[in-house]
Amino acid sequence: MDTAIKSALDRGGVIDITTVGAKSGTHRRIEIVFHHFDGSYYITGKPGIKRDWLANLNANPGFTVHLKGALTADLSASAAAIVDEEERAKVLYRILTESWGNEPAKADHILPRWVNDAPLVEFTVA
Repeated sequence: MDTAIKSALDRGGVIDITTVGAKSGTHRRIEIVFHHFDGSYYITGKPGIKRDWLANLNANPGFTVHLKGALTADLSASAAAIVDEEERAKVLYRILTESWGNEPAKADHILPRWVNDAPLVEFTVA
């Protein structure tokens, strides 16, 4: 992978993704935030909200990551839902504290709801 692209991915932030509709088969492009920890990339969202992008990735894990801003690139990617509760807790805690700046006490308080109800996928870039 090009070093500039890897550097952009390793910062995390805002990207667009294009998924394939779970039912329609139509390509859907949305803006979304992603996170990078220890060489892995993640997408999540607040708990309790239905998300078409999650249904699309569950049905069709292949998607496109669109880097935007100073560096633009379209990258093939593949997603896998994280379902293991312990792994979900570790990743979501880091997102809540490191990415979103919640104090550890607040993160501890809200973490159970996030583990139970928040979408969480890990993705790899080809």
